[in-house]
Amino acid sequence: MSAYYPNSSSNMLSKRAVIFIAILAFHALIIYGFATGLVSQGARLVNTILQTNIIQTQKVQELPPPPPHVDLKVPPPVSVVTPEVTINIPTPPAPIHVAPAPRPRPAPVIHVPPAPLVMARVVSAPDVNDYYPDASRRNNEEGRGMARICIDTRGRVASASVESSTGHPMLDTAMVQLAKAYRFKPATRAGKPVPVCTGLPVRFQLTGG
Repeated sequence: MSAYYPNSSSNMLSKRAVIFIAILAFHALIIYGFATGLVSQGARLVNTILQTNIIQTQKVQELPPPPPHVDLKVPPPVSVVTPEVTINIPTPPAPIHVAPAPRPRPAPVIHVPPAPLVMARVVSAPDVNDYYPDASRRNNEEGRGMARICIDTRGRVASASVESSTGHPMLDTAMVQLAKAYRFKPATRAGKPVPVCTGLPVRFQLTGG
């Protein structure tokens, strides 16, 4: 055992010597770097790498491009959504056909000819000379005319007028007065008195004497 301890202590001394020499060499390298500018070049290289990374990071983080310009004068398209409307229309009932009632046949028209008219007859006729105007006599006026008379159901002259003139106004007036003085048996139809209108001729003529 006396021979073992000296060897181990010499080994430990040799390890410490190696470590000490390595530390001295490292410090010597650093001092040499400062002396020759290697450290400043390394720092510059590191700074350049950092700036490149920062620029790339900034480019990645840049905002997206702005949206395209919109012309406000043109209104945007409006989309109208037509709502779906469901209309339920009731089905109309089927038409009811009603057969028209049969029309009654009209009764045959029987044309019955009217009963014959029995004209009025003169019952009383006045004297023409009683109605002859004196002025017409003095003027030698004569003439023949026609009076239009309407006879009622009693046989009296209801109205009289000049249908055909005598040619003298005074004789025409006398003719109307004369016609109103006539009396008739009224006209009849089927045995019943009916009014009737007819013409009455009148003649005014002077006689000598």
